[in-house]
Order: sequence, then C-alpha cells, then structure tokens
Amino acid sequence: MLEQQGQFAGFPPEGLDFFTGLTFNNEKTWFEDHKEDYERFILQPSRAFVTAMGERLPEISSDIQADPRVNKSLFKIHRDTRFSKDKTPFKTHMGIWFWEGTGKRMNCSGFYFHLEPLKMFVGGGLHKFPQELMAPYRESVVHPKHGPALVDAIAEVSSHKGLNIGAEHYKKTPRGFDPDHPNAKYLLHNGMHAYQEFEGIPDCVHAPELITFCMDIFKKMAPLHRWLLDLTERAQGKTA
Repeated sequence: MLEQQGQFAGFPPEGLDFFTGLTFNNEKTWFEDHKEDYERFILQPSRAFVTAMGERLPEISSDIQADPRVNKSLFKIHRDTRFSKDKTPFKTHMGIWFWEGTGKRMNCSGFYFHLEPLKMFVGGGLHKFPQELMAPYRESVVHPKHGPALVDAIAEVSSHKGLNIGAEHYKKTPRGFDPDHPNAKYLLHNGMHAYQEFEGIPDCVHAPELITFCMDIFKKMAPLHRWLLDLTERAQGKTA
C-alpha cells in the first residue's frame, strides 16, 4: 500500500517489517542492502504524510511548519552516537515533527508523530526547554495570570481520555521558588508536553484515515501548544 501521485495512503506494513529487520541487524551493511526498502516504505509515505498533514494543520494554526525534508519535519534515521553509550548507527523508528515559531525547530512548540513496529506515539508541546526559555517558563508558572492559564490548559488537555502530561524532571523545587506554591509541581519540569502512546499499531496507520486520527489528537493538545507559543513570544519580548 503506497501513496499514489503524492497522496498519503497510509504507512505500508513493509515499513514496519523494515524496522523490525533493522532492530535485529542494526549495522551499516544491512541498512545499505535494504536502503531501497527504507526509501520506498518509510521515506516516501512519510513525505506524503507531512504534505497531507500540512493541509490540515491550519485548522490549529496557519503558522505550523510541515516540511517534508529530512532534518525538517522528518528526523534522520542515522543516530548521533558521539555522546551515547548505545553505538548502534540507526534509529529503529520514524519520527515526524511539525513546529511553530521563529526559533530553531526543536526549540519551538509543535506536534510529533512516532512509529515503530509495536508502538505508535503522538505528542504536542516542547519535549525539552531550550536554556533561554527555562527561566521565563518558571516565572510564568508562578505568575498570577500565566500560571492559572497553564493550569487551565493542562486541565483541558488532560480531560481527554488517553492524553498525559510529560517532562517532569527535577526532584526539588528550583532555588528561589516556593515549594508550597499551588503550581510548584510544574516547576519540576524541564519541558512541557502532552502525549498519547499506543501499544500496538492502530489499523488506521495503514490507511489515509491516519491523518484525521492524528489531527483529532493534535487539536486536543492545542491548548498547551498555544500556552507555550505565548510563553515563547513573551520570552522574546514580542508580548507582555
């Protein structure tokens, strides 16, 4: 099952088979021998997925970037092993990113799609704050206006079954902040994102309906994304 004339028709089962094989043969020789499968069953449908999502994402915001190139919306399959104990050269999943903002793509809030042989993952927000956003985030958490807005956004997102809030990282409240503040638990975060994880692969992964399936989840995550956009703009001095 492959896209026709650039239209997204779903991720073919052969793509998941490719990642299964790569999991057990994570080496350059095997990858080169199966590179055509990677390009046909992973890259081609991924590009079509990005293009199709790009047509729907304006339903959330017209400024969300959907760029079907590697190192844009498509994460590269080659792993950076320089600072990792795991020296396997290739990732065994497909990651796709849609971001909004004027900074570097991974420093912006956005929406994420992840596919591997036995799992699908959908996310929204900022996985990890860039250093320059950490202090503005903490100040916003305890701010009399922006703090309650964050609580409301989290409550709205969390009201949807299956959606969770992630990126709690620190064990103690940062120095200079009140550990008894009503929002203190959010000071333990080094990022702020919503996510939904699927154990097993939904049938719609192999069909065009995956676009609507993901869009429905992204829309539920949008309140948190909008709060993070506002945070970024305030940190850049664009809003008060």
